[in-house]
Amino acid sequence: MSENRPDDVRRADSARGASAVPDPARDDVHPSGTTSGAGPTPGGEASGARGGLDRYFEITRRGSTMAREIRGGLTTFFTMAYIIVLNPIILTGVADMTGAQLPFAAVASTTALVAAVMTILMGVVGKFPMALAAGLGINAQVAAIAQFQLPWEQVMGLVVLEGVLITLLVVTGFRRAVFEAIPHQLKIAISVGIGLFLTFIGLKDAGFTQPHETGAPVLMGQFGELKGWPVLVFVIGVLLMAVLYVKRVRGSILIAIITATVLAIIIERIAKVGPHIGADGEIANATGWQLNVPALPDQVVAAPDLSIIGDVDLFGAFQASAIGAILIIFTLMLADFFDTMGTTVAVASEANLLKDDGKVDNLDRILVVDSLSAVAGGAASVSSNTTYIESTSGVADGARTGLASVVTGVMFLIAMFFAPLVNIVPSEAAAPALIIVGALMIMQVKELDLRDFTEVVPIFLTIALMPFTYSITNGIGAGFIAWVLLHVVTGKRREIHWLMWIVTVLFVIYFAIDPIRQLFS
Repeated sequence: MSENRPDDVRRADSARGASAVPDPARDDVHPSGTTSGAGPTPGGEASGARGGLDRYFEITRRGSTMAREIRGGLTTFFTMAYIIVLNPIILTGVADMTGAQLPFAAVASTTALVAAVMTILMGVVGKFPMALAAGLGINAQVAAIAQFQLPWEQVMGLVVLEGVLITLLVVTGFRRAVFEAIPHQLKIAISVGIGLFLTFIGLKDAGFTQPHETGAPVLMGQFGELKGWPVLVFVIGVLLMAVLYVKRVRGSILIAIITATVLAIIIERIAKVGPHIGADGEIANATGWQLNVPALPDQVVAAPDLSIIGDVDLFGAFQASAIGAILIIFTLMLADFFDTMGTTVAVASEANLLKDDGKVDNLDRILVVDSLSAVAGGAASVSSNTTYIESTSGVADGARTGLASVVTGVMFLIAMFFAPLVNIVPSEAAAPALIIVGALMIMQVKELDLRDFTEVVPIFLTIALMPFTYSITNGIGAGFIAWVLLHVVTGKRREIHWLMWIVTVLFVIYFAIDPIRQLFS
């Protein structure tokens, strides 16, 4: 990256340091590697953007342009569009304790609708380049609760109440205070850990890594070998994206996703690879496409089914077991609370929107929108919605403002009606973006102070547990507990913010939730 660029358009060099790798998101960087000056030329694209949109979203002030925001918003959408298919797969794959199942088409359409509305709100209210959709991990937890404990309506009611509770914590200022009480070194560790987490998600979604029937948790491809056309598409996508990025090609991530998708469509047309999982939920082809089959659909437009919206029972779960309902709300709340905290830190760091003191502009608004998204997801019967770490892919491709979120949200609205067309993008074509973004985020590791073992252990646990337990919350929780414990035993209690004590106790309860549940059952 060039060192002579203006301060307001500098990327996260303060967090990652100056790098020999160029930033393809910069519109004022020419192939020669030089910059065109402190701002866009009069009469150019950015000059025309300095109207209402530019002032409202602070596009120029954040060193961006309309083109970069649109491109970044599109990249984020295509990187996370898989949720339109994956959320209904998870929620409709089981029947609740009464035998009822959610309809697939309705969950798919409503998933897109809630993601659209809340992501647009994040852009307009939070003015932050971060998208929201049904939370992975949380939706699986919701499905498990429905299968073994409560009917769908009551589970979704608890999700609504959990969202209301988090909203109250934002309104009272507690959630912001916790965010700002996190030690700076742990914030950096969270970003690095999320980078590894993203990488693992990308490798898994592409089928590059898979569990093995012998008990090995992870192996490369099938039986330690890369087999099948889909994995080849993924590998080509990663290499192409990396080349375009270092060559300063604008829109490198989006271009690579589209190119890999076209290649996948051609391969599927010729080789007839088919899906990895069949309609019966069993493995149909070990080397098939992981989620979406990239085949041109017979039907491009489909009317959305929104019949499940509002099908909730707010307090029915308390009649069965008040203690059980409270424990479910607590578990969901803690996961929502800290997943968003980690995602916000990561996106802000990547976009150079994280201040030197670790604060983020408009944080209260960002947290309010996120909290309300949990309410909206539960009320719409599609599980709690939360911020998506895939938003960093859009940031890597240029997004810096809430306008990118508006673009992503509009794409989700369009997807409600053009779901068959959107679903031709296979995860193998989108997953390379997660690998490249993971590589960008790992660059922050050099900012970590690894000389004091009191800091090293919490940092290491935060980074390691995110990918290894497939949870941002678990990594943050382990890091918090270790940080407080080691500071206590080394006589550094005065360095512990009082909120860190409270949060650490909550995390101890979170990790011990099963024996606590058994104690009150």
